Parts: sequence; structure tokens; C-alpha cells
Amino acid sequence: MVTVRADTAQPIYQQLERQIAALIQDGTLPAGTTLPAERQLAQHLGLSRATVQRCYQALRRRRLLGANGRLGSSVQGPAKPLQTGMDRLKSFTEEMREIGREPSTRVIRHEIGAAPDIAAVFGLKPTAPFLHLVRVRFGDGIPMSFEKAWYNLTAAPGLRAADPYGSIYAQLKERCGLSLSFAEQTVKATMPDDEAAGWLQFDDMLPCLLLTRRSYTADEVMLEYAVGLFRGDLYTYKVRMRT
Repeated sequence: MVTVRADTAQPIYQQLERQIAALIQDGTLPAGTTLPAERQLAQHLGLSRATVQRCYQALRRRRLLGANGRLGSSVQGPAKPLQTGMDRLKSFTEEMREIGREPSTRVIRHEIGAAPDIAAVFGLKPTAPFLHLVRVRFGDGIPMSFEKAWYNLTAAPGLRAADPYGSIYAQLKERCGLSLSFAEQTVKATMPDDEAAGWLQFDDMLPCLLLTRRSYTADEVMLEYAVGLFRGDLYTYKVRMRT
């Protein structure tokens, strides 16, 4: 069911990955199917075992294949897109728990200091202090988003001691007695840069949803400016529209 072409610049392991992923996605290879062992498939296609091994590893990272002991690799089935609504403002932690996934975080950068360009977005003086976080957010161990965010320490000084691994929205209320009331958010499709693709564990570049958000208190004090790349292969946003 898979073939190798010599008239394309695409690496052979990626050709195999693309074809096997398509067979899993359309149900031709249903969940539970055991794939040929790496050596067996390599011999059948006249390829090196390393090429097939690289293909299978990429499919495992995409959660399409799972280990099946001595039998080799078995199909796990396509990941279901996360259908999350945009009807209200909520944290990543809350969003993951609503859909039954366990949230976790890897902190790439955790800084406190001035950021003149960002201060202009908030309408503050160039010397205004911010909490700056760069984080990879996971759901059930799968990297879901790569986010950069800045928080207004002039309005929320208690965030200086915030736990960067936890929900900042929850800590705004606990440490500062503040709640976010509304946000202005834009969403557009984009391709990740090399840094983001690396943290999202992409072997090939995949489209992402770029969410840019400005969040405010009820008194219209801006507390957050966040820019997040969310995996386009896993995220689907629903919006209810009324006439």
C-alpha cells in the first residue's frame, strides 16, 4: 500500500510517513493493526532499516503508532482534533481539563524586567516592569502550543512571585485579587519558525493557528499580552453565531 518515488526531492522516510499517516487517517489501517517489523518492511521495499526506523519514529511522535512489544508497532489511530469554544476567556490549564487532558508546562524563559516595545502595547512607560514567559504547553504529554506572554507588574505586582508552571490566570486572582474580564483576540493561520517547530516536535513544518490576545480587567486595565502558536493538526475552534 506504500510506494517509493525517485522523482521527488522529498526524503524517502517522509514519503513513507506521509503515506502511512494517510492510511491511518482514512481508516484503511484501523487502530490495533500491527505494521510490518522495520527490517521486514525495509527488505520488502528495498530500503535500509534506518529509513523505515526513522519513519516509524516520526509516526510515534505524532501518536499514530504505539509499541507492541516483540510484535513491533501497532496503529493507535488518528488523534482527534481538540474542539474548544471561543465563547469565553479561559486559561490553557482550564481548557485542557475541560476536554479531559492533563495539562503540563515546560518553561523556556522566565524573566522580570522592562520591555519598551511591549510597554507601548500596554500604553505604559518604557521602564514599566513585566513578567515575561515563554512556555511550551502540553496536553497528555503532547506539545500543543508554543506561547510568549507578558504580564503587567505595575497593575499586578504579586505576579513577581508567580509559579511559571501553573495557571497565571488563577494566580492573578490568588496573589493579586484580580480577575480578567474580557479579551481582544485575533486568530490567523501561519507557519511556525524553526524555534517553534522544534519545541512542537515537528519533523515537517505544519500549519499552526496564531492567537494574539490582549486581556483586561473590568476596569479596562490591560494585564496580559500573549502570542501563541497552536498546532493546526490538533486544534479546531468552534464559534456560536447568532442572527
